[in-house]
Amino acid sequence: MYIVKRVSENEYDDFLAFPSRIHVKKELMQKRSDEIALLKGIHTLSKYFTFTAFLCYCDGKVVARCAVTIYTGKDEAYLGFFDSEDNIEAAKSIMEAAESFARENGITKLTGPVDASFWIGYRMKSDKFDEKRFFSEPYGKEYYPKLWKENGYDISEVYISNIYKKLSKNEDDNEKYVNRYNYFIQRGYSIVSPSGKDWNKAIGEVYTLLIKLYSDFPVFSHITEKEFREMYKDLKTVLDFSMVKLAYKDNELVGFFISVPDYGNRLYGNIGLSELLFMLKNRRKCDNYILLYMGVDEKHLGLGSALSQAMFEELRKKRASSIGALIKKGKVSAKYIDNKILYQREYLLFEKNLSGLEL
Repeated sequence: MYIVKRVSENEYDDFLAFPSRIHVKKELMQKRSDEIALLKGIHTLSKYFTFTAFLCYCDGKVVARCAVTIYTGKDEAYLGFFDSEDNIEAAKSIMEAAESFARENGITKLTGPVDASFWIGYRMKSDKFDEKRFFSEPYGKEYYPKLWKENGYDISEVYISNIYKKLSKNEDDNEKYVNRYNYFIQRGYSIVSPSGKDWNKAIGEVYTLLIKLYSDFPVFSHITEKEFREMYKDLKTVLDFSMVKLAYKDNELVGFFISVPDYGNRLYGNIGLSELLFMLKNRRKCDNYILLYMGVDEKHLGLGSALSQAMFEELRKKRASSIGALIKKGKVSAKYIDNKILYQREYLLFEKNLSGLEL
């Protein structure tokens, strides 16, 4: 018999411990500090929503978990922090409880997986489960998409990650991208990497442009610059600044491309001495980089290609491979430097219309 409970303080440990039963250590990308803050309602972003977690038990053992996040004034809520055994009845039990709760609160659509916020995590891995996870990649089990589909969720968005080959010192340039880079430089643009002492100013400029550019992304929510800085306060620690490219025109930031070394899942969970040494070793010289955040002001079309050329020149110097991470399928950025793409990985976002469903 399956019993679903709303998580109270007595069940916090069960909620936090369950992912480590489902995922082997090398796969686990759980940030317990975020989950604890959300459960307690003290997360940096908690003022924007209510967060209600659920656990499904069978014979006293946890078999599934999830959480519903409801934003004030919105009739769409988010279903996230989903983990489950490969058990359709367990998934059905906890999803039905979450859906019933959402309807009781006036919600007509559930979207997920969304872990409370665009800024915390969303999307579900859907293929290439036999390959090593990269830093920031959404985690999940190979049977998760099946569980969502069998419980009435439809795919609403598809994302891809481009896996780029390792560039050698003598790798030929793509003439199109070299010409685009030269075009912008000749017209007074500058493409630079910030220094550590410049980062405080640069991150504020990135926030201003990012909020403008990302506002139409699925599940996007506005946050203040102070909250953005708090969410990304540790980014400076993990960055190799040569792998950050900022484009300026008339002293205004008009484009950015931020990459991070591929730390895998070593920086999730408790950070000990071995993790710190690993980070220090890989921050300046890594075999693989994650091309994580990119944006270009729409008034400067084509600048993305120039930024890509600058980034791939750095990758060639480092003789490193890279991953263009989590790009919405169909976006122009999914095709940047496409002659260097080896293959792609795929991720999904689901939705379910709750209107008309029986209580």
